[in-house]
Amino acid sequence: MVLTLARLVVAGLSGLLTYAAIEPRGWWWAAIVGVGLLYASLLPWGTRHVTARVGALLAVAHSLVLYLLTLPWIGELVGSGPYIALAIWLSVYAILLGIGGAAVARWKYGFIAFPFFYLAVEVLRSSVPFGGFSWVKLAWGQIDGPLANLAPWGGTSLITAATVLCGCGLAALLIQRGWKAKSAAFLAAILPLASATVAGLGINRDDSTVGEAKVAAIQGNVPRMGLDFAGQRQAVLNNHVAETKKLAARDKDIDLVIWPENSSDINPFRDGKAASAISGAVDAIDAPVLVGTATRDEVGARNTMQVFAPGHTVGDHHYKKYLQPFGETMPMRDFFAKFSDYVNLAGDFKPGDGPGVVSMAGVPVGVATCYEVSFDNAFRESVKNGAQLLTTPTNNATFGYSDMTYQQLAMSRLRAMETDRAVVVAATSGVSAIVHPDGHVSQSTEIFTPDALVEQLPLRSGETFSVRFGSPLQWLMVIIGTVCALVALRTNRLRRTPRRSGTDTYVGA
Repeated sequence: MVLTLARLVVAGLSGLLTYAAIEPRGWWWAAIVGVGLLYASLLPWGTRHVTARVGALLAVAHSLVLYLLTLPWIGELVGSGPYIALAIWLSVYAILLGIGGAAVARWKYGFIAFPFFYLAVEVLRSSVPFGGFSWVKLAWGQIDGPLANLAPWGGTSLITAATVLCGCGLAALLIQRGWKAKSAAFLAAILPLASATVAGLGINRDDSTVGEAKVAAIQGNVPRMGLDFAGQRQAVLNNHVAETKKLAARDKDIDLVIWPENSSDINPFRDGKAASAISGAVDAIDAPVLVGTATRDEVGARNTMQVFAPGHTVGDHHYKKYLQPFGETMPMRDFFAKFSDYVNLAGDFKPGDGPGVVSMAGVPVGVATCYEVSFDNAFRESVKNGAQLLTTPTNNATFGYSDMTYQQLAMSRLRAMETDRAVVVAATSGVSAIVHPDGHVSQSTEIFTPDALVEQLPLRSGETFSVRFGSPLQWLMVIIGTVCALVALRTNRLRRTPRRSGTDTYVGA
């Protein structure tokens, strides 16, 4: 019992350290130490192996601490109940991680297999049910560290696996016995960092630049109180119109302008006043403007990013494809309505199926609206469909001054590195930012402050290895991890290790 409690303390500490890597703290090294401690808690201590039941308990403890600390921003809208429920639900996946991880950890070289199984569980959590929840990938916490340089070669999956491999290598280096095992552990801890450092030499190369565009991101801000719902929507639209006109008065050479998601929640195709206001801003800036709005077609309600061009011209649109379950859409609405009134807060938007690209002044711009940026295929599809510049229009006003907007900005930065494209982040209330292809932020805004960012950005062509092969590489690693865990479970069932005083025997490979 004492040993189990000690393991629980280590597992809880591992969750705390892993959380410290997430923005806005950004202590990237803490995630390596954190997952290393998780693996250490699953390793045999002396002759005492971790059972499947205890392994599940340890992984759940790690996950609960991590997600309860990462996701309080969700409670800004719906209160603490749903936020805690989500953290608990995400921790359910850790049961698999703990059972398989405890089995793999009995192998002498299990620290090589565990990263692949960790990734397999992360992919499962990011995929099902209802499209999964990819917001909590381990890779996001590496944006300020060297492992982020692996993004063009394998995206978030490769970074996650590399982070866990480093951590497991450190844990095995301290706990394993024998020079061969310690040598392998040392290489496991060092090689990902060394490879990432070398990979960084190929980040942001100018040979794929095909032009430039002067781009503006508008942050109109939102009213904080004192208006009804309709008044709020009109005020948000007015704010973005006003900021665009201010920019037009001081800069006449803008090529294209990005407004945030929900910058006009009044449908301009059904409201003449809204259409007139948008047209006035477009004509003033004399450049196409990508406007976040809510529209409806024969399928249903859409979260839409719509291009409006000078001369009252309507251009391309992007219907948000990856909708937030329990927010923008409500899976199994009738069923969940029996348990909570929060169901009524969820929207009924329908997903789009477009190319993820809109044309603005001849520039193909890839669009991932807010939550979409957390999904690997969103910007990969945009780039495959010819996007030379990317944008993440978002509405973070609901979440106040929480960490949410900084967590999301880290995703946009990693996507810039993965795709070798500049990313323009336009947020209603902040943080808006200009992100370069190497992931660095050249400009950003304060939260709840009206502002406009303008910068000359490179237009890039071509596809990185991750854009082309990131998905099959991910599934290859997932298969390796799953097979390793199944073999370890089977092996441990067939070959029990006898307890021998003073000996330390590993089961399996």
